[in-house]
Amino acid sequence: MQFTLEELIEATNAKVILANEDEDNLTVSTDTRTIGKNMIYLPLKGEKFNGFDFIQEALDAGAAGYFTENADDINLKSDIILLVENTKTAYLQIAEYYRKKINPITILITGSSGKTTVKEMMASVIGVKHKIHKTKLNHNNEIGLCQTLLSMPENTEVLIAEGGMRGLGEIELISKYTKPDRAIITNVGTAHIGRLGSVENIAKAKCEIVKFLDKQGILIAPNDSLIKEFNSFKGQNNYVNFDNINIVNASDKGSEFIYKNNIYAIPNEGEHNIQNACLVIETALSIGMTPQEIAEGLKNFKPIDKRWELQKIGNFEIINDCYNSNPDSVKAAIKSFLTLYEGKKIIILGDMGELGENSIKYHIETGNFLNQFDFECLLTLGELSNNIKPKDKKVIHFKSKKEIAEYIIKKYSNGAKILIKASRSMKFEEIIQEIEELCH
Repeated sequence: MQFTLEELIEATNAKVILANEDEDNLTVSTDTRTIGKNMIYLPLKGEKFNGFDFIQEALDAGAAGYFTENADDINLKSDIILLVENTKTAYLQIAEYYRKKINPITILITGSSGKTTVKEMMASVIGVKHKIHKTKLNHNNEIGLCQTLLSMPENTEVLIAEGGMRGLGEIELISKYTKPDRAIITNVGTAHIGRLGSVENIAKAKCEIVKFLDKQGILIAPNDSLIKEFNSFKGQNNYVNFDNINIVNASDKGSEFIYKNNIYAIPNEGEHNIQNACLVIETALSIGMTPQEIAEGLKNFKPIDKRWELQKIGNFEIINDCYNSNPDSVKAAIKSFLTLYEGKKIIILGDMGELGENSIKYHIETGNFLNQFDFECLLTLGELSNNIKPKDKKVIHFKSKKEIAEYIIKKYSNGAKILIKASRSMKFEEIIQEIEELCH
């Protein structure tokens, strides 16, 4: 998005150190690899990099100027130098300035699990009626928010943003610069409990989403006691009671359900996805969409890569749910897989990360959860997953992904249905690649 020099100064409250040109078509870039003419370089600092080390490189690539935090940092090769207190804050201020200029209805989504699915489902539904812009996958921190806002087309009517969280204060920051009209909390679970210490702290962090919710806006969230306890929003709070859902049909092909006297269908399995859909329905209704429009969007929703992605390889039907894993999401996946699918069912589980000092306990609980189901066998890989040991079930712990693939091919050559679930760091999609290679 293009800005005038005056707009950049106004947005960031910058002090002008140098301005040899009064440009009207400036863009802001944080990446020297893509920088060029009429661009202002905005250096950022990270844990493993310092963008200030690349100012000269940006100017050599043709940048018109740069932002700095140091009043003595003057490079005469530059036409424009703008002094700000903090470049990351300046980036957020520029993004907010542009958002205000476009002024879309803004929907901000957070939660322990399901937020990306809800975001994508929301985009499918609201896109039926409105021109939408959404957060790309993995762009859910403050830098990703800036990239999302600044890539928003000028004709955007509804912005759908996702807010990730690794600690207290992060959702509040994202809320501050989005000023949402609708705030969505998908759930409060145990993801990141290792960082925050308790489910209560997780609830408190998620409820930061309402800190800058528009006074005329709406919080849409599950009817959850922890959310109610820590929610400080004095405006309209729409707590969704999932007990009011009437499931008409549930199979491995998808789900049909009745909610508020209307029937909806989604191409996803599992009660958790029906609950996700209800949050989307409530949001869409709140901005004036009809049940018919909502039903169309839900029906055409396409699940996200590595999130419950069905892959057929040889005689195997594999549910690729390798994107992430925590105690709540793994239980939801197990329940959906074992209750909706028929035939020989194999579960492959890996470690769940970021669970802190109670990591072993949560893995043991997953094993206990499996006791209530019937399945062919459980295959595990990883130091923590070795604690997933349901009683009276066939459980085999492996040392490598290749060993798992070889075991499946040898033992179940006639075919089976397989659920693969682990935290992203485990890279369990490589098991699928091994199976595919062995099948060919």
